[in-house]
Amino acid sequence: MATALARHILVRTREEAERLRQQIKLGADFAKLAKKHSSCASKKRGGDLGEVRPGQMVKAVDTVIFKKPVNTVQGPIKTQFGFHLIEVLFRN
Repeated sequence: MATALARHILVRTREEAERLRQQIKLGADFAKLAKKHSSCASKKRGGDLGEVRPGQMVKAVDTVIFKKPVNTVQGPIKTQFGFHLIEVLFRN
């Protein structure tokens, strides 16, 4: 079965997610931004979701993790929880 290692930042608004994505594009550290801004418990680990399998995450997040390019920040992705920035570190 496929697995992937991903991390994310979860915020309430699209605007906040866009602002953080811009900071990452300019070289800001993803993990530091996750620790400071994310509303998910994963923020303690720099947004690290650990190794996930298909179907473990909500559909929109699952699609990004298993179908979008690796090592590229994706988002904002809207779910019932808010807006996510997602980066897949590896997939097998």
